[in-house]
Amino acid sequence: MRLTFLATMAALMVGQAAAKDVLSGASLYADVARYASFGLHRFGSSGDRATADWIAGELSGAGFAIKFQPVVLGRQYVVERASAEASGTAAEATPFWWPPEDKASFHLSAPLAREGDVAGKILWVDLPFDRGAYLGPAHRAAISEAAARGPAAILLTIGNPADDRFAYNVTQEDAPWPVPVMVVGAKSRAPFDRALASGAPVTFEVKGHYDRNVSGRNVVAETGIGRGPTIVVSTPMTGWYSCVCERGPGIANFLALARIAAAEKWPAHFVFIATAGHEIGHGGMELFLKDGAPAPKDTLAWIHFGSSNACYAFANGARTARPEEERYLVLSKSAVALTDEAFVAVAAKRLVTEKQAVGELRDVHAAGYANFLGMAGRHQTFHTPADDLGATGPEILEPVARAFVDVVRKIVERGDAAFR
Repeated sequence: MRLTFLATMAALMVGQAAAKDVLSGASLYADVARYASFGLHRFGSSGDRATADWIAGELSGAGFAIKFQPVVLGRQYVVERASAEASGTAAEATPFWWPPEDKASFHLSAPLAREGDVAGKILWVDLPFDRGAYLGPAHRAAISEAAARGPAAILLTIGNPADDRFAYNVTQEDAPWPVPVMVVGAKSRAPFDRALASGAPVTFEVKGHYDRNVSGRNVVAETGIGRGPTIVVSTPMTGWYSCVCERGPGIANFLALARIAAAEKWPAHFVFIATAGHEIGHGGMELFLKDGAPAPKDTLAWIHFGSSNACYAFANGARTARPEEERYLVLSKSAVALTDEAFVAVAAKRLVTEKQAVGELRDVHAAGYANFLGMAGRHQTFHTPADDLGATGPEILEPVARAFVDVVRKIVERGDAAFR
């Protein structure tokens, strides 16, 4: 009996040590760095495929049963290269989703204009910073009205704190623009200002193509069937550009929680779902909710790791020691008391709603899941090519991961009472 007791205590100590290790800032940051190493994370890309393989391998190693859920989206536009040149200076550019079908690749050189007769010219349009992540009616109206003036193409600058090339999330249902729309960052505007003043031409060079019925994968991991209440944990994997701090901290939190739940054998049925296709229609989450997700009536809680949940704030162009202020805990009314208790050390605004959640929690809420909580936000380089490892760090990753582990542990311990 003494040997059994010692073996049990040793196992518990190993489990606790492992749990402590995976919650360290260094461990979390290593996972973010691994995610960053895959490069571009756009749906259907090699980075998307490598990310899914990596996450599946990590969850399998933690003891989860793994399956890939195929996600097929009707279209994806693939950019091989794109540039805009003015006054002898070339700037990197991003075609604005969705480009015209017959202009997936094109070359154009034409004068730049803002006012007057713009027929056959390149019309320069500015969209102000609106703190949004999704292409909305106001954006569509502004670009449609500009295209109706008859330009050969549109040069678009979109306000954002990084003054870089910003991208909005779109849907599969959005119609292609009537003319090509090319996004450049405000930090690259000087040569275009000169071209506008002098009447010199601006040249667009784009090589790209449309793919149809594009394949991606959700990663679904499960453990503890029949051991207790069902808890679903989700995070998106894909996004614009490398999306390191947009997606990386959430994925690191997701993996850390999974490792601890499995190592400590929490008495619950866990379903971890990493979704694909976030930036072009939430396709992976939509599919999982239709086919694969536990029914709302059978689900005690849904936990979601959304965008930018551990990113630094910036002041005067320099990174500060504090986390980004535009960070939100998004939760059902039933989760308010529990969240206030577990997240006391995490600075985040509360967004409690019965009608509209944020990001993929919007889909979860609409599907009828009563108890949910997650974190989402935006940061300095959100949705731009500049989103890299410098936007996060071990010291701001760790408190968030610990708070999520604490809140899920309380849900497992208290069951339904956690939401009353």
